[in-house]
Amino acid sequence: MLPSRQTAILEIAKQRGRVLVDELAAQFAVTPQTIRKDLNDLCDRKLMARTHGGAILASGIENVGYEARSQIAAREKTAIAEAVAARIPDNASLFINIGTTTEAVAQALLQHQGLMVITNNINVAHIMRPYPQIEVVIVGGVVRSADGGIVGEAAIDFIRQFKVDYAIIGTSAIDEDGSLLDFDFREVKVAQAIIANTRHVILASDSTKFARTAPVRIGSLKQIHTFITDFCPSETVRVFCAENDVELIEALPEAAGAQG
Repeated sequence: MLPSRQTAILEIAKQRGRVLVDELAAQFAVTPQTIRKDLNDLCDRKLMARTHGGAILASGIENVGYEARSQIAAREKTAIAEAVAARIPDNASLFINIGTTTEAVAQALLQHQGLMVITNNINVAHIMRPYPQIEVVIVGGVVRSADGGIVGEAAIDFIRQFKVDYAIIGTSAIDEDGSLLDFDFREVKVAQAIIANTRHVILASDSTKFARTAPVRIGSLKQIHTFITDFCPSETVRVFCAENDVELIEALPEAAGAQG
């Protein structure tokens, strides 16, 4: 049985997806060292996974709920989104796939002109629909009720009709060997079709994904042209990117030293 404070921390993590040491220390009126010990205990029990500055819910088979995911690393996702948007020129065609980070990118692209956006994310379509300078094309297929993602064979067939300038994709986990991982094999198949039909693939993913795992392989960082994150805590992944000509951009490199 878990101590009461650790039980409470776990409940907070279930609601938010992520917890931060300093916030928990203030909330429970204890020292950061005490909270770090609590988090380490929870990680030892495989209930959570440590990240810089805190921890996230451990996950291996089932993803964190959409509402919780939308709250994880919100500042980091905004910085990543702005960095992605800065690399997309006006009058470009692009895929935007499922994910809370890709939705942040959609928000950051709203002032662009002449974009054609093909998406299998209903939330992205909703964000961009009111802007007449952006043409939004929604992929057909099965709508996933949990997060508005569109998946399945019909979605794959639809995507194969296009060859676009850029793809903005997310991932649920990044392995040390460069593997990009996710939870739903149907979503993975769609992501693979997007990668195969794009001239320049941008992976937009925050650093919490280095602390997670998932059972289904999307592909490899080798297939990515540009990887934009808040910062990369893995030296192995840094080397992998350098050796495979993947441009690594850190939107918040100072976060590595500021969090602990």
